[in-house]
Amino acid sequence: MKGSRSQKNVILLLTLLVIFTVDVKCQLTANFYATTCPNLFQVVRKQVQIAAMNEMRMAASLLRLHFHDCFVNGCDGSVLLDGSDSEKFAFPNQNSLRGFDVVDTIKTAVESTCTGVVSCADILAIAARDSVVLSGGPSYRVLLGRRDGMVANQTGANTNLPSPFDPLDIIISKFAAQGLNLTDVVALQGAHTIGLARCAVFNSRLFNFSNSGAPDSTMDTNLVSKLQSLCPVNGDGNKTTALDQNSTDLFDNHYFKNLLNNKGILVSDQELYSSDMANSTTKSLVESYSNNPHLFSSNFMDSMINMGNANPLTGSSGQIRTNCRVVNS
Repeated sequence: MKGSRSQKNVILLLTLLVIFTVDVKCQLTANFYATTCPNLFQVVRKQVQIAAMNEMRMAASLLRLHFHDCFVNGCDGSVLLDGSDSEKFAFPNQNSLRGFDVVDTIKTAVESTCTGVVSCADILAIAARDSVVLSGGPSYRVLLGRRDGMVANQTGANTNLPSPFDPLDIIISKFAAQGLNLTDVVALQGAHTIGLARCAVFNSRLFNFSNSGAPDSTMDTNLVSKLQSLCPVNGDGNKTTALDQNSTDLFDNHYFKNLLNNKGILVSDQELYSSDMANSTTKSLVESYSNNPHLFSSNFMDSMINMGNANPLTGSSGQIRTNCRVVNS
């Protein structure tokens, strides 16, 4: 009897978890604003297009904002909040996150079209998709209906966000904490096919890697020489170079081809292919994506949707912020 009751309790718990999970995902829908803000997608796309035309790097910056939002408190727009506990001041975000002014512009345009309806969190999700599309990447249906969080979480940003210095096991564990699997890890890091990196986040690989007195042996020697010229010892750490050499602004699978040739810029990039742990986890995916751009595009779309579904605020939770930088008074 005891065993039978225990089994019933386990089955009941699993059933409730399934119901809860389905309920959360059903609350996010692609047509959430079809009635309340029918022109939303056109409004956001226009502003992202203007921003990208002014500076193509902005596409990568907007995509990264969405990523950094979702890994802290779920995709709730908390990364946009100002204040003493702002996630903007967390170590992974300092001198790194960009595009806040563009989000302000998008929000203003949206508010003038449909006031008090669309959350900042959903604006980030749409802007990220449009940034991918305008960079030549795949389009996907963004699931919407998120509401905005009312508190930032600087501590969570310091703890939860993957770092360019993290070894592969830590990266995998940080993704797993968000309900994301190995495919999500590799596909989402493929977003590094666009954007730039500062010398400060990779120059440790160029001269005295892990106190070896030599550059990182997993970096192509010609690339080492090129980056040493750009980022000399005690040089300007804010100088930048493309994360995807020779394919800077185009969203494609060239990033993965780079990894096969030891041309990943960040430690966290190259570890997907060259680390010991990669042999049993991520290496085969890197090889598959380098050979099959359609597989990468398909998996990337799925992974963006998976990430966007992480613990959304819906229904009466949170609020629809009028100004993305502050909680409504």
